[in-house]
Amino acid sequence: MPESITQSIETLVHNALAELGEAHDSQTLDQWRVAYLGRRGRLTTILRGLSQLDLEERRAAGALGNKAKRSLEEHLDRRESEIRQVQLDRSAELDRLDVTLPGRPLSMGRLHPTTQVIREITSAFTAMGFSIVEGPEVEWDKYNFEMLNIPQGHPARDMWNTVWVDYQNESGERPMLLRTHTSPMQARVMEATKPPVRVIVPGKCYRYEATDATHEWHFYQVEGLAVDEGITFADLKGTLYEFARRLFGEERRVRFRCDYFPFVEPGVDMSIDCFACDGEGTSGCRICRDSGWIEIMGAGMVHPRVLAGVGYDTEKYTGFAFGLGPERIAMLKYGIDDIRLFYSNDLRFLRQF
Repeated sequence: MPESITQSIETLVHNALAELGEAHDSQTLDQWRVAYLGRRGRLTTILRGLSQLDLEERRAAGALGNKAKRSLEEHLDRRESEIRQVQLDRSAELDRLDVTLPGRPLSMGRLHPTTQVIREITSAFTAMGFSIVEGPEVEWDKYNFEMLNIPQGHPARDMWNTVWVDYQNESGERPMLLRTHTSPMQARVMEATKPPVRVIVPGKCYRYEATDATHEWHFYQVEGLAVDEGITFADLKGTLYEFARRLFGEERRVRFRCDYFPFVEPGVDMSIDCFACDGEGTSGCRICRDSGWIEIMGAGMVHPRVLAGVGYDTEKYTGFAFGLGPERIAMLKYGIDDIRLFYSNDLRFLRQF
């Protein structure tokens, strides 16, 4: 075997090992591997030139070249292990925990403002003897409209921008929807319960409408229902007055004005005197807009057709119902001017409560 080839291989190995000792990261190691052991590396180039030698010389030179290749690969593996260990040691040193230091305080989670207000509302009514029930968010037209005195084709359906589910029954109708209010539970509860009935129904509702500072396409409602013998409008007023005092303060005054809801008769909206300006309606009050009153819910006596629809004797039983929006209550209590903040997942907003 020509001495020049032997010398070339030995010189290459010597230089390669010297450069390998200077490598201190994975990127440099990879560059070294490509330079010496890659398809176009220096050792590979020498080995490809062995084809011009005689058979015996080629065999001897090939054995020497393979030995050099194995040696370089072994040194590369060893160097990779050394560098990896150095990196692990450095990382362990940087991440070392000083157990003598005081612990880092953990950030405490908290309830969503809507959840907080719902709990306040339900606590006020459960203290007056109401039970809490929940119902399905995907509802039937039967319960959302028809059993609430809103038959198909009734113009009152335009009051709710309904989100219909893409489902057809055998008659080709689409009777399934996302409930537009929690009132369907009036019919469901009365269907399954004999009077007396006293329930409140918190839950999420959906309406197909554009969002702005005062409207959301999904929101919470709390529905209330009481049915028994001898219930009058005075019971409705007394119950809601007590609720307003529990939620907004003992000094609150209330006002009822006529309003229309298909499932109650008579229907009213209830307002409380503005707690920002003490009901004075002073100029510039951003809560009541100078009126001195804040509307907080709709209510009324349950319509006799709704009672008859669930099999109640309308000569014997009467009842009242009401509905309010927890987000609206929260906006009033905490001075929030945009309902979209409740569902924006902005921690700066959520951490205020």
